[in-house]
Amino acid sequence: MSKFSAQVSLLFIVVALVGAFVPVFSVDEGEVKTLWDTCLVKITPKCALNIIAVVFGNGTLSDLCCSDLVKEGKLCHDTLIKYIAYRPSLIAHETEYLKKRDEVWNHCVSISKTL
Repeated sequence: MSKFSAQVSLLFIVVALVGAFVPVFSVDEGEVKTLWDTCLVKITPKCALNIIAVVFGNGTLSDLCCSDLVKEGKLCHDTLIKYIAYRPSLIAHETEYLKKRDEVWNHCVSISKTL
């Protein structure tokens, strides 16, 4: 039960991070609902946070998280990173983050083919 509670807590943290990083003026309500309904339920909160840490910082990504990312799909990955990268305080480095997003995706696809 404790493990389940921890996972639920991490899920809420991911949702809070996404909400905090999403600029209100660029969010289409339908896209946010789609992101929640089809994307965030496919990946563990821990992996979501690790992916964000890799794209926007110096995090590391496990093979298991790469597998989850590929299962989540490129559209979901691109959408989540786009929302965070378009935050006003990050927009100046948007190109770097989108490049890193693509590098992470390509790396995970290549790893998932060997698993």
